[in-house]
Amino acid sequence: MSEPKVKLAHRLEAAVVWLVIKLLRPFTPQTASRIGSTLAGCIGLFIPTSKVADMNLRLAMPELGAAARKKIVKQCWQSLGATAAELVRIGEIPEIPLGAAGPGYTVLGWEENAAPALAEGGPFILITGHIGNWEILPQAAFARGLDIGFMYRAASNPLVDQMILRLRETNFKRPVKMFAKGSGGARGAYAHMRKGGQLGLLVDQKLDTGLSIPLFGHNAMTMDAMGSLALKFRCPIIPCHVERIAPARFHITCEPPLSLPNTGNKQTDMINLTTTMNQTLERWIRTNPGAWLWLHRRWPKGTQPVAEGGAAAA
Repeated sequence: MSEPKVKLAHRLEAAVVWLVIKLLRPFTPQTASRIGSTLAGCIGLFIPTSKVADMNLRLAMPELGAAARKKIVKQCWQSLGATAAELVRIGEIPEIPLGAAGPGYTVLGWEENAAPALAEGGPFILITGHIGNWEILPQAAFARGLDIGFMYRAASNPLVDQMILRLRETNFKRPVKMFAKGSGGARGAYAHMRKGGQLGLLVDQKLDTGLSIPLFGHNAMTMDAMGSLALKFRCPIIPCHVERIAPARFHITCEPPLSLPNTGNKQTDMINLTTTMNQTLERWIRTNPGAWLWLHRRWPKGTQPVAEGGAAAA
């Protein structure tokens, strides 16, 4: 059976990504971060996707005026540009002690909140969002002996998707278990956890299926994989998010495990657990809105924002 043809647009996009990687590779992660942040901040506001980000902000934070929303959208692009540029040589970003200067990442709360789950053996779930540089988390997890795999949404361009996967493996100097969204990926993640492996989940993306759960006061289709797997295995869920302190400099904070409900009704437990998950995300995002990836349509079409004056938009 012949291989499916790759679209010309995908080939051109992949060529641009390859060129960017080649151009960034000679720079240190710190310098690459500054370059990516500056370029994305300069051009991001002119990209049509910024209108999606602005609408998301109108829905999530109706108290913000136009100028404040524009500032956050620019910060979002800067964060995304820095994250993409840092990925080129992310394996060279070391773990450093709290308070140390220079590029590196510091892990906070691990011994209190995550290490006990690892010591017990068996699976657990680490949840995070597209906040700060989420790409640093595998490195921190591998350094702590986790047999962790990640569920992810594959890039729409298969050539770019393969480039990103190879970039991760080159940086981490090991294969990275990645379970693509869909039934096949779900089965792979289940089998991985059944063998005692840990699972990392980015839980802030819009899905066509899942549970309709409030986020910033509006129902949003939310992944149900976390709740389904956690309740199946009765395993700990460790919320973990990344704060960018400076170029290629991060704090990774591990929070206490989420409480697992046990009402006797699986659907009720799923809803309660997923609601807690979204509340955790919202708390992180409100702390630093510019660090979150606002660029994907997060709420269903037709969801109405509140106008700046306080009344519902027509």
